Amino acid sequence: MSKNLPNMLESTISKIREMLDANSVVGQPIVVDGVTIIPISNISVGLGGGGSDYVSKHPNNQENPFGGGVGAGAKVTPVAFLIIKDGATRMVPVPVPANTTVDRVVEMVPDTLDKIASFIESKTEKKAE
Repeated sequence: MSKNLPNMLESTISKIREMLDANSVVGQPIVVDGVTIIPISNISVGLGGGGSDYVSKHPNNQENPFGGGVGAGAKVTPVAFLIIKDGATRMVPVPVPANTTVDRVVEMVPDTLDKIASFIESKTEKKAE
């Protein structure tokens, strides 16, 4: 087996390490008006590679040609924010987007009920005047 594939994998892994460090999981603090906000993220990484040595058609060639490739992907998803204000710390989770139509409808119900209640309340106030 060729020495090229391990070199390609190692090179790809080192590039991923350069892109994703501890600051990718726990982000740099942001300070606004005495409030410190620290983003917290989830990181997913996928890596794949493969290759093969080909048999040379030339008997004088001592080294067989190599063909191969490596691919990688990374995904950084925000999951929460740490908020520090006046010495108190709280964690605010980032809501997960709805995956199905039913989930979206369930998420819309409280907002829709608030709008209906406001509409009924405004109609009742107009009748009272």
